[in-house]
Amino acid sequence: MAPKKSSKSKGKTPVKASSASKTDPLFPSRPRSFNVGGAIRPAGRDLSRFVRWPKYVRVQRQRAVLYQRLKVPPAINQFTKAIGKNEAVNVFKLLNKYRPETAAAKKQRNKEKAASEAKGKGKTANVPHQLKFGLKHVTTLVEEKKASLVLIACDVDPIELVLWLPALCRKMEVPFMIVKDKARLGTLVHQKTSAVIALTGVNKEDEAQLKIFQDLGVEKFNKNADLMRKWGGGIMGLKTQAKLDKRAKAVAAEDAKKAASLKH
Repeated sequence: MAPKKSSKSKGKTPVKASSASKTDPLFPSRPRSFNVGGAIRPAGRDLSRFVRWPKYVRVQRQRAVLYQRLKVPPAINQFTKAIGKNEAVNVFKLLNKYRPETAAAKKQRNKEKAASEAKGKGKTANVPHQLKFGLKHVTTLVEEKKASLVLIACDVDPIELVLWLPALCRKMEVPFMIVKDKARLGTLVHQKTSAVIALTGVNKEDEAQLKIFQDLGVEKFNKNADLMRKWGGGIMGLKTQAKLDKRAKAVAAEDAKKAASLKH
């Protein structure tokens, strides 16, 4: 049996409209390419304000802005007045000589001490001068006036942990300094961070240098009346400053007009 012929319609095929679509010369169509490397944003555009930053980044930026906007009392504002870079380099150079012993060094010293005692020697090696750290320990040293120099980090969070320490140092007449920052203090004492460290004594060859730093601390922090009275913050944003300047100019212009009218 022969196959059946397909019954297709013998109608005419539709003819496309030959009318050319009108294009706007001012706004030519630029179809986007969604392939790799296509439709790239213009180079050099700063997209940082469109980034969804992590929460800790947003919080620390908002805190920095708030410290500028709000009125900050002197007790908190004094922590923004850390010592300068050159002074800090010299202070840390001295403190680096008196880093606490590591566990291995302490073990070795105790072994030598035990060996000398076993041989019957009366005198044993004294514990070398070293930095003291820990908030409670340093507070006790300040209260007992055993601390020669106290260094407080400027970026302790929460700030209430060390807020009272400058006042205590002033009362007990112990020289102190505010330095940058807690991580740098931490490296001196083999820790990640340290809020405060104290020096109780130095070797004979470093006594003159310690006296210089004590005088510097007393001059810049202990007896600095301006540091204890000056408020911080109160700095408005750029938009607010522009608005206040515009308002002040308008008031000045109005006053000038009134003065000119009174003369005539």
